[in-house]
Amino acid sequence: MSQSTEPDIGSTDRTSDTPNSGVRAALAHRDFRRYTLGRFFATLVWQMLGVAVGWQVYSITRDPLDLGLVGLAQFLPFFALVLPAGQLADRRDRRLVIVAAYLVETLCVLTLIWFSWSGSKDVRWVFLAMALFGAGRAMWMPASQAMVVNLVPTSVFPAAVAFNSTLFEVAVITGPAVGGILYAFGESRLQMSGALLVYCTGFVLLVIAITLIAGIRPRRAATPTDPVSWREFTLGLRFVFQRRTVLGAISLDLFAVLFGGATALLPMFAADILHVGPEGLGILRTAPGVGAALTAVWLARRPISRHAGAWMFGGVAVFGLATIVFGLSTSFWLSAFALFCLGAGDMVSVFVRHLLVQLETPDAIRGRVSAVSAMFIGASNELGEFESGLTASWWGPVRAVTLGGIACLVVVAGYLKLFPELRRLDRFPEGP
Repeated sequence: MSQSTEPDIGSTDRTSDTPNSGVRAALAHRDFRRYTLGRFFATLVWQMLGVAVGWQVYSITRDPLDLGLVGLAQFLPFFALVLPAGQLADRRDRRLVIVAAYLVETLCVLTLIWFSWSGSKDVRWVFLAMALFGAGRAMWMPASQAMVVNLVPTSVFPAAVAFNSTLFEVAVITGPAVGGILYAFGESRLQMSGALLVYCTGFVLLVIAITLIAGIRPRRAATPTDPVSWREFTLGLRFVFQRRTVLGAISLDLFAVLFGGATALLPMFAADILHVGPEGLGILRTAPGVGAALTAVWLARRPISRHAGAWMFGGVAVFGLATIVFGLSTSFWLSAFALFCLGAGDMVSVFVRHLLVQLETPDAIRGRVSAVSAMFIGASNELGEFESGLTASWWGPVRAVTLGGIACLVVVAGYLKLFPELRRLDRFPEGP
C-alpha cells in the first residue's frame, strides 16, 4: 500500500467497531504485515532451536544442570545488553536494530551448524552459541515491542496486538513440532545429525526474516534532543517504578515464571519420565503454544476491556496450577494438556501486560520502558530455566517443577496484597 493511503499513526479514526474489522484495518498496513511475518519466521527458529539444543545437549551429557546452563548462557548477555538496547531503540531506526539483532542470531545458528557438523561433544560451544542468541534477543526485544504501536493507528492497536500475538503463538505451536520432526527425520531417514538439519533450516528462515524486516520503512521515535547520559539511560527504569500498575504487571510475570517455568526440563521429562522421543518432546513444547494461540484468537475477537487486573491475576494463577499438574503427571497426554492450560493462562497475562505497558508509555521513551519490561521477562524465562535445571539436579525434576508451581501461586497471593492498584485495574488507559 502506498504511503499516501496509510492513516496517520496519531489518527483517532474509529472505523474498527468490531474485532474483525480491527484486525483487517491493522493488516491493511504493508509494514505491519512485513513485521508480523518476519517475527513469525524468527520465532519459528527460536522454537526449533529450543527442541534441538535441549535434546542434543541432554543426549550428550544426561545432566539436567546443563539444560539449566543453556538458559543461563542466554540470560547473562541478555541482562547486560537489554537496557542499552532500549536506549538504542529510542535513538535509532527500530527496523535496523531488529535486523542487526537477527544477524547476531544468525551467527548463533552458524555456530550450532559447525558444532553439529564437526561431531564435537564439547557442549561449551552450545553455551557460546546460546549466549549469542541471548545477545540478539536483547537487541530485538525492546525495539520490537516499541515498534508495533508505530505501525498501525492507535484505534486498532489492541486488535493488532492480539493478531500479532496469535501469529506469534502459531509459530510457538509449529516451531517445536517442526523441530522435533526434522530432528527425528534427519536421524532416521537421512542418516545425518538431526540437530544439523534443524539448524540449517533455521538459518534459511532467519534470512527470510531479515529480508522482510529490512523492507519496512524507517521507524524511530522523535529525535532525542538530550545528550546520552546516565539520567537518560535510566529513564525507563524510573518510569516503571513510578507507575505502580506497570511495575506490578511486569514483576508479577518475572517471579511467576521464574518459579513456575518448566520448559527447560522438558527434554528430561520426555526422555526419563514420559518415555517419548524427540517427536514427543516437540509435542510437549508445542502444547503451551496451542493453548496460548487459541486464547490469542479469542482475545483478537473479544479483547479484554474490563476487569483487566483480575484477568491478569487469574491468568498467572492458572499458569501456576497447570505447572503443578505437569510436575506430578506421569501420563504423556495429561502432561500435554497441563502445558496447554499453562500456555492459555500465560497468554492472558501477556496480553494485559503488553497493552498496559505500551499504552501507559510515551513514544519517546517506549524503547527504554520496553527494555525494562524485556529485562523482567528475560530474567523470568532464561534465569527461570537455570533455576529449574539447578533445582532438578538437587531434588529431581518432579519435585523441582511441583514446588515451582506452588511458589508461583504464593507469588500471586502476595501480589494481590502488595499491588491493590493492579488488582483493582478495570479499563486500560487511553494512551499517553
